[in-house]
Amino acid sequence: MADEAIIERMKHIYPELSGDDNSQRILNVIYEEERRFHYTLDVGLFLLDGLLRKAEEEGRKVISGEDAFQLHDTYGFLIELTEEVAAERGFSVDLEGFEAEMERQRERARAAQKFSLVERPAKEIYEQLGALGTGFVGYEKLEHETPVVSLLVDGKSVDRAVKGQEVEVILLETPFYGEMGGQVGDTGNIIGPLRDCRVKVVATLRPLTDLTVHRGQVIAGEIHVDDEVKAEVDAERRHDIERNHTATHLLQAALRRVLGEHVRQSGSLVAHDRLRFDFIHPTAITKEELERIQHLVTEKIHQNLEVMKRKATYQDAVRDGALAFFEGKYEDEVRVVEIIEEEELGTINIFSAELCGGTHVKSTGEIGIFHIINESSIAAGVRRIEAVTGRGAEKFFAQRLLTLEAVAQQLQTSPDEVVGKLSSLLKELAEERKRAIALESELAIREADSLLPRVQTVAGMNVLSARVSAMSPEAMRQAGDRLKERLRSGAIVLGTIYNDKPYFVAMVTPDLAAKGFHAGEIVKQVAKVAGGGGGGKPELGQGSGKDKAKLNEALGSVADTIFRKAWDLG
Repeated sequence: MADEAIIERMKHIYPELSGDDNSQRILNVIYEEERRFHYTLDVGLFLLDGLLRKAEEEGRKVISGEDAFQLHDTYGFLIELTEEVAAERGFSVDLEGFEAEMERQRERARAAQKFSLVERPAKEIYEQLGALGTGFVGYEKLEHETPVVSLLVDGKSVDRAVKGQEVEVILLETPFYGEMGGQVGDTGNIIGPLRDCRVKVVATLRPLTDLTVHRGQVIAGEIHVDDEVKAEVDAERRHDIERNHTATHLLQAALRRVLGEHVRQSGSLVAHDRLRFDFIHPTAITKEELERIQHLVTEKIHQNLEVMKRKATYQDAVRDGALAFFEGKYEDEVRVVEIIEEEELGTINIFSAELCGGTHVKSTGEIGIFHIINESSIAAGVRRIEAVTGRGAEKFFAQRLLTLEAVAQQLQTSPDEVVGKLSSLLKELAEERKRAIALESELAIREADSLLPRVQTVAGMNVLSARVSAMSPEAMRQAGDRLKERLRSGAIVLGTIYNDKPYFVAMVTPDLAAKGFHAGEIVKQVAKVAGGGGGGKPELGQGSGKDKAKLNEALGSVADTIFRKAWDLG
């Protein structure tokens, strides 16, 4: 294979290509990419063919920019391919319209990504304050006395803020962690004893790397610039966040051990109630692999491993094996978070080492519980795991237990017997469905037999149109088959109200179908009377309408529809 030849030729330059595991993983990734490309190509060509046929029917020779953009944006079909295929069939593409749609998408993306604080008039103030910076003392303590450097209300700098006002507070130093690197910001209170002030902090943000902004509301007294205040972080919430952040590091290390060292972080969210970790992996994770990942993380929590934080140069940290995921965004000196494990003979191993500025627990045992609640694909080659720890896990399991108990109560059994009772009920339900289907079939056949006296002759053919009692589409087809069998030659249209809408089944016997009568065309015309449509094959058609009050009128049109068709056929 060409892919294998390239690996063989280049491995002396790129040693990471060598090794059976690495080579096979690379080949698997290439195969998956090729498979996805061919799938995208097939789907795109199919959809483009439909657009071209539609344009041809409408007398157009141009594919609209909106349609071309949808092919590109929704289905991943390159605009260059759309142009090429369209040109081969004598069509052009509205490229100006396509670019206009692309620009609208870019605007939507920019609007979604813009940081709300920076969009406001405060941007220049933030830039001025950024030179001074905000000292962060939150690694060591959660309460800290410090002066107020600046206050902003509605994006404008003010000298004071009073009770009821929403305010942004910039402090000289802060124990509050500002949202960064996937970790959410802290909440808590800023208290000013001088003026009986209390600011409830609902979000801590970093519009600039070195600037921390405390957003909140003055709920008592008033706060002034230069006031000496005490900043108090919500300690329980911070500890919940720390549990989730350290668990995220454990999770990534476990993923790399179970799935392979190709796993790399592509995004994360560390909140107080859950964690979310996005990572690169080319295939779906099996149930067995997920169980191994869960078990490995839980094992490291039970071992109560030390979580060590240290400073190092970027080069030294990476050389020592610390994972770095945002090359080019690190300072010369970085913070390394390591989870240390000790083997039986006293050998020290590092289970996890990452460059990270976030906050963490002191030892893994503080995490308590770790539970994966979901694993999914979010893009080609990118997977997502969502999990809960600590109090979030306790809340998750408590809710699940309440649900289990509620189900047990409905089933009139104990939680331990729910699975058995549910299996038994599902089996009984399946049997009842079989009996119901058999009964419905029998009733449909009986009703079909009762309709035979209503057969009329139209253009020398047997024609039957009738409203039947509410029955499923399958039962209506069975009734139609019975009537075809009894009539031997003829056309049949049955109608009923199904799911609160008029529903039709049309059938034509083989001899009439051979003459040009088409059940799909007949039912289409009949359903149109009730505001709907339909279609199908020459001997079987199905349709539905929107106006159930016109069911009888639609069935009354059957004879005329068939007569006109007979006239057209001569």
